[in-house]
Amino acid sequence: MSSMVSRPQVASADLALAHFSALLQCETDCYDVHHAISNGRQDFVLLDVRGEAAYQAGHVPQALLLPHPRISAETLAHYPADTLFVVYCAGPHCNGADKAALKLAQLGRPVKKMLGGITGWLDEGFLLQS
Repeated sequence: MSSMVSRPQVASADLALAHFSALLQCETDCYDVHHAISNGRQDFVLLDVRGEAAYQAGHVPQALLLPHPRISAETLAHYPADTLFVVYCAGPHCNGADKAALKLAQLGRPVKKMLGGITGWLDEGFLLQS
């Protein structure tokens, strides 16, 4: 007897390796961001891509406000071309981080999305800055 889990053919180890490697190249999580910030190992620019009111209400420490509609070559001009940007939004119910990551990639900038956004950050028990 099989289940809905096992009925679709399982990916080969090579395909799974490629898939999960690609995910980690494009995504990070709240714990890893927190760990980097807390241990003085922040080698990225953290962008809160929500609106100003949401940012002022509470944001991840060290995050800069740059709402995704304002991401452009001009707003990024003072960052070196190889700067890694990590973007986040409100949480899994929001696609602002995806929109921001797409814009950054279209501008040729290295980018990762922080999974979970503010919701994930709070779920991990981390504090916001206001």
